[in-house]
Amino acid sequence: MGLTPRRIVIIGGGLTGLSAAFYSRKLFKEAGYEPQITVLEKAPVLGGKIETLHKDGFVIEKGPDSFLARKTAMIDLAKELELDHELVTTNPEAKKTYIVQNGRLHPMPPGLVLGIPTELKPFLQSGLVSGAGKLRALMDFVIPPRRSTEDEPLGELIERRLGREVLENITEPLLAGIYAAEMHQLSLHATFPQFGDVEREYGSLIRGMMTGRKPQETHTGTRKSMFMTFRQGLQSLVHALIHELQSCELLTGTGAVAIHKTAAGASMASRYTVQLDNGTLLEADEIFVTVPTFAAAPLLSPHVDTKELAAMNYASVANVIMAFERADIENVFDGSGFLVPRKEGRDITACTWTSAKWLHTSPEDKVLLRCYVGRAGAEQSVGLPDQELIARVRKDIRDLMGVTAEPLFTEITRLPNSMPQYPVGHTANVATLRKELGDVLPGVYVAGAGYDAIGLPDCIRQAKEYAGIAVERAGLSSVAAR
Repeated sequence: MGLTPRRIVIIGGGLTGLSAAFYSRKLFKEAGYEPQITVLEKAPVLGGKIETLHKDGFVIEKGPDSFLARKTAMIDLAKELELDHELVTTNPEAKKTYIVQNGRLHPMPPGLVLGIPTELKPFLQSGLVSGAGKLRALMDFVIPPRRSTEDEPLGELIERRLGREVLENITEPLLAGIYAAEMHQLSLHATFPQFGDVEREYGSLIRGMMTGRKPQETHTGTRKSMFMTFRQGLQSLVHALIHELQSCELLTGTGAVAIHKTAAGASMASRYTVQLDNGTLLEADEIFVTVPTFAAAPLLSPHVDTKELAAMNYASVANVIMAFERADIENVFDGSGFLVPRKEGRDITACTWTSAKWLHTSPEDKVLLRCYVGRAGAEQSVGLPDQELIARVRKDIRDLMGVTAEPLFTEITRLPNSMPQYPVGHTANVATLRKELGDVLPGVYVAGAGYDAIGLPDCIRQAKEYAGIAVERAGLSSVAAR
């Protein structure tokens, strides 16, 4: 007896979509199905924002440059693809992270988690916060806790507990690199719900964090964070996935414009048809929608309420990467880079000393810098002409680092509408959407960065989870059909 056929359409060929294809293929086969998988990607290439450039001995990430290792989904996938031997970690000597304060680089004190001290002495000795700001932060020990479990802006929680200085000088620049967000618009529940738990349980963020309730799976900006990437770049993972999916139909330059329910009693065996932008109709038993929320909303709006989905904002950012002769750089790079608070008024939001942080990325006699531009509410520099953008970035690194040398080359990557801004109530909105989809469009799943996949490993984790759910539902529908 042969395997039961199953038609699966995946809308979006970024990391989430490719991972959904990989795990759907694997899990459906293991469950006794013959999956016929089609991946649709509107762009000319697969991989989404992941793009690695190899140039003159440099390994340059034009999109994301690493992932958080303790979110293990990416490591697990690398093992399944037999790519784990290519994984590399950050340079253990590049431990320091700096934050700009009044035009100067100040080292972040050890023990800080988004500005919450877990070691008081280094925090009190730091030049990042004034004496008055430190006293205000210590008021966290006595200010009554908020007992409500309702969502709130992350910025309000930090400011309420630790004061405005900690928020503006430490927390905001740290989070600019993760979300490019405006702190008073960013959902606590969607980003760091553990902080709300800590406040309610211990009555104080500092006391709770010092007791050991450090949030799991977060970017802390401390030396305890462990990031990883691949020796030949993150695109290695994309290439390995594409190779593994040779039996699937991978369509680039092709988008979906509509999802239709198959009429009851129609000759088609599948539940849905997906209409492509060239007019073609694809049958589907399961559909994974992994495109950004603003692209998913038109596909889903004829069937479910997508107002919140369509209204969600995405910030635009850019990366400006510059290579230099090491002999032309006077600075000693004793860390991984620096962060720039919004109030400093700079064009760049951060600078990674890439060749110091990742030793595999640069020849020994060269230096590679990666500067980030743009955040929510301050995106105007992202669209500047190349030469003007380069001039502004070079001015910032000249002012902050004293780098006056002419770059060997410069690479600019603009990522318009790329950073989802999770509004207050986001997690509840996504839960409601998924419930409606389960009721109205069973077998249609949404996954990716715009929902609750914060970081590359989360995209993979979410894709695997929904592939598993799809297999379970397929089994139930088979039983119902009999």
